[in-house]
Amino acid sequence: MAKRINPFFVKYETPHGTAPFDKIRLSDFEEAFMEGIRRENEQIEKTINNPARPTFDNTILEEDEEKSYYYGLLDRVSTVFYNLLSAETNDELDSLAQKMQPILTKHANDISMNVKLFERIKYVHRYHRRLTREEQRLLQSDYEGFVRSGALLSDEDKERLRALTEKASMLSLQFSQNLLKENKAFVLHITDENQLDGLPESARAAARKAAEERNLDGWAITLDQPLYAPFMTYSTQRDLRQQLYMAKNTVCMHENSENNIEICKQLINLRREIAQLLGYKCYADYVLTHRMASNAKNVYKLLDNLIDAYRPTAVKEVRKIELMAKKLEGRSFKMKPWDFSYYSHKLQMEKYNIDSEMLRPYFELSKVIDGVFGLANKLYGITFKENKSIPVYHPDVKAYEVFDEDGSYLAVFYADFHPRKGKQGGAWMTEYQGQYIDRKGNNIRPHVSVVMNLTKPTKDKPALLTLGEVETFLHEFGHSLHGMFANTRFESLSGTNVWWDFVELPSQFMENYSVEKEFLRTFAFHYETGEPLPDELIERIVRSRNFMAAYGCMRQVSFGLLDMAYYTKRDEFAGDIVEFEKEAWKRAVVLEQSKDTCMTVQFSHIMAGGYAAGYYSYKWAEVLDADAFSVFKKKGIFDRDTAQRFRENILSKGGTEHPMVLYRKFRGSEPTIDALLKRNGIKRR
Repeated sequence: MAKRINPFFVKYETPHGTAPFDKIRLSDFEEAFMEGIRRENEQIEKTINNPARPTFDNTILEEDEEKSYYYGLLDRVSTVFYNLLSAETNDELDSLAQKMQPILTKHANDISMNVKLFERIKYVHRYHRRLTREEQRLLQSDYEGFVRSGALLSDEDKERLRALTEKASMLSLQFSQNLLKENKAFVLHITDENQLDGLPESARAAARKAAEERNLDGWAITLDQPLYAPFMTYSTQRDLRQQLYMAKNTVCMHENSENNIEICKQLINLRREIAQLLGYKCYADYVLTHRMASNAKNVYKLLDNLIDAYRPTAVKEVRKIELMAKKLEGRSFKMKPWDFSYYSHKLQMEKYNIDSEMLRPYFELSKVIDGVFGLANKLYGITFKENKSIPVYHPDVKAYEVFDEDGSYLAVFYADFHPRKGKQGGAWMTEYQGQYIDRKGNNIRPHVSVVMNLTKPTKDKPALLTLGEVETFLHEFGHSLHGMFANTRFESLSGTNVWWDFVELPSQFMENYSVEKEFLRTFAFHYETGEPLPDELIERIVRSRNFMAAYGCMRQVSFGLLDMAYYTKRDEFAGDIVEFEKEAWKRAVVLEQSKDTCMTVQFSHIMAGGYAAGYYSYKWAEVLDADAFSVFKKKGIFDRDTAQRFRENILSKGGTEHPMVLYRKFRGSEPTIDALLKRNGIKRR
């Protein structure tokens, strides 16, 4: 019998060279990791031992453009492994991640601290042929990447940096694994149907299905958003709302092996030490040198401006909800955090007579998919065709071929819609293959994926989404367009490889369509009758768009303040995480906080993700997206000429130019905050 070949070692015999998920075994990963490291080291030896004078072509291109199957093994296996670790993990995969993380971090450090390699790059940085703009950007990025990874440090400091980065890498992984385990461990098991009082039929059906999946009688409420959010919004059982709220907001605070408090302290201090070792006063200074904001002063200027503009309205919004609670429960009633969603919904119904349950029947998932794909077609002329021959890693996942307006192949698009045991919460976009142009001139097209946790179908009904879930889909789809339209020479500069406070522009831009009548008209049909979403409901959606908008803004600003408070510290963090958190964001907090809860220990964005000292990016990009969409509002929300400019200047360019240069090319001017204030009803038009 022929010996089995590790599928990572050979050319993928799949449509468009997609990952062969159906052939990959757990045992393949470690073997491929170790061989990939060996091959990458071989490539580096080949580069540094080249007797020819260092040039852009024999040094920078050797490192950044070489994408042969032989040398690209480590990137190939890492991409699949770490995407599965977030979307479809298990105990064996988690254990392997713990084993491989220090090995991979050491390998990355070995490269970035390779003296001979850096000497070649430094020479090319100083002496090089005439370069294109994109080549200049790549050279600068490579050079700065080495410097920011310690290439200029003394041998002693390099070893110190190596130890710090390896420890931080392990702690980030542990943080994520703890968070997933804690989130999935909690179940509110209900056997008395009276305790479901207030829940709509859709929430009851979802809870019953969750119980069946766990071999339980009755109903199960988990911390997954499609179950948690409806319970907090509709349940009349205040004691159960409190129980669920406290479970959600004390994740990773308990006295067990999944407690993240000490991990957070260590990560904050490790990142500060890393930054200071590299010559910066704090971690935020280190991060913000490669951001549109440039420095902490500009971040705080944005956050302060938002507080000044939105806080007065946010305070009024919360006061109205408190008055609604007293109106229903009596003047002596004191609202608590677990009451907020419940009475907010009551006020929304009184003011606008609309909620997510009224809209669910019109947002059947397959129709929403048609609507989102149809929007991309209207704007850019692209089309999507499901291809069941493309292997996927779970039956929930759908794989599509994407074709450009001229019929040419553009990308592969994976969509993973529903929560499950091995999937992290939230929603994100990722890639299995980035776009680049190889040395033969072939445009290697991307394989992009969006992973979400949307409402599941039940035994009796298809997946019926909330408007918020439609918005989430649009958000992640915006990221995917950024990846699919990538058209640059180098993969390290393509697609979403842009500065963090620019990366959210394409995603948040797409959210604007969720309340546009012309867009809703294209797909929002009742799943049973086929009747379109009534004009009256659409008008109520539009009128209610800014319901609690100021509160929502303050919530995002509070997260930005917390993030900056941790990463602008110049001395050791030795305080109490919970107390520090409450103090750090109090300027933006307009709702009473519970003393015993903590956001930090489950704040993946700033502890285990790429948003440390960068969470402000969502609000920074919101200024951009509101300003950009205002152009479409003037020209027509489906205007092809405007969309083409957006594609050419934003979506296809990746990180090949400074983000503000790209934005000005699209807009004709720099953005102002006015469009955002007008959209949110803070400033009169």
